[in-house]
Amino acid sequence: MTYRVLVVEDEEIAAEAHALYVGRLPDFEMAGVARTAQAAVQFLQHDSAVDVILLDMHLPDGHGLGVLRHLRAAGHSCDVIAVTSARDLDVVKHAVAQGVVAYLIKPFTFAGFRSKLEDYAAYRRQVAASDTTLGQGDVDAMLAALRPTARGAELPKGLSLSTLALVSETLRQTAGAGLTASDVANRIGASRVTARRYLEHLAESGLATRGSRYGGTGRPEVEFAWSGRREASPDA
Repeated sequence: MTYRVLVVEDEEIAAEAHALYVGRLPDFEMAGVARTAQAAVQFLQHDSAVDVILLDMHLPDGHGLGVLRHLRAAGHSCDVIAVTSARDLDVVKHAVAQGVVAYLIKPFTFAGFRSKLEDYAAYRRQVAASDTTLGQGDVDAMLAALRPTARGAELPKGLSLSTLALVSETLRQTAGAGLTASDVANRIGASRVTARRYLEHLAESGLATRGSRYGGTGRPEVEFAWSGRREASPDA
């Protein structure tokens, strides 16, 4: 799926840079650029098919929080990523309270920008693959995609959160049926060794179970199935 992005940024050079960055990411496309709060509101009145807004907080005709309040009051449910130099605690608190899914502080590199949007795409894939009723593991997996700093330390070296979300989604879509590392590798376009590393990590985390697949004359293959729950802690 491709996610449509509206950049709301008053500085011309910054707006062009953000649009250029979006164009370099395969899962995203530009919906448009708004240079003022009013222009952002008017844009969404005519084009509601925006998935995510990259929102600056300091706009010439108002504050980004005002834009957020207006959007929510008008019933717009699109996601918002704050892309701003605003570091005030009150601004951050109010942004989170109004549904900002990520906060990117200026100045930043393309790598930092890409990381935030890839985390967002991983979150959306988790949402798309989820049932209407979620278990604790399902909610944890979705929120983890948006909070890499909270879970990044749990990942073994060399594993990425976005690929982990993709492997998790692939397992979830099988509705409990087991997949081998080769099955997953073919579905996500990765090597068998890479898929196996992510599957083993999910199993060790309690989010997947291991089983055996028998067939042919060779040794049974290890297969993995989504469980969506973590093992209970010793203090539970």
